[in-house]
Amino acid sequence: MRGMRFVLRLLINAAALWVATRIVPGVTHSGSGGSLLLVALVFGLLNALLRPILALLSCPLLILTLGLFTFVINAVILLLTSALSGSLGIGFHVDGFWAAFLGAIVVSVVSILLSIFVRDVERN
Repeated sequence: MRGMRFVLRLLINAAALWVATRIVPGVTHSGSGGSLLLVALVFGLLNALLRPILALLSCPLLILTLGLFTFVINAVILLLTSALSGSLGIGFHVDGFWAAFLGAIVVSVVSILLSIFVRDVERN
C-alpha cells in the first residue's frame, strides 16, 4: 500500500509539473515522459527534505503573511528542482523567480485537485 501511495504521489507531481510547463511561460521541459517522472522525483525529494527546513526558518514570515509566503517557498523548491534537473540533464528549466512563482501556484493547485480526485476514487 505504501509503494502504491508513493507511485500515485509521483504521478500527481509529474502531472502537475507537466501542466505548469504547458501554461506558465518560462517553465519548460524538453525531455520525455520518463524524464518528467525523474523531475517529479527530484521535486518530491526536495519537497520532503527542504520544505520543513525552509518553513521553520521562515516561520515569522509565514505568520505575518498568513501563510502566503508558502508560495515563495514553493517557488524556491521549483528553482532548485530546475537547477538540479539541469545538472542531471533531464531537461526541466525555470526562467527566474516569477516563472517559478507562477509555476509553483499552478503545481500546487493541480496537485491539490488531483489529490482530492485520487482520494475520492480510493474511498469508492
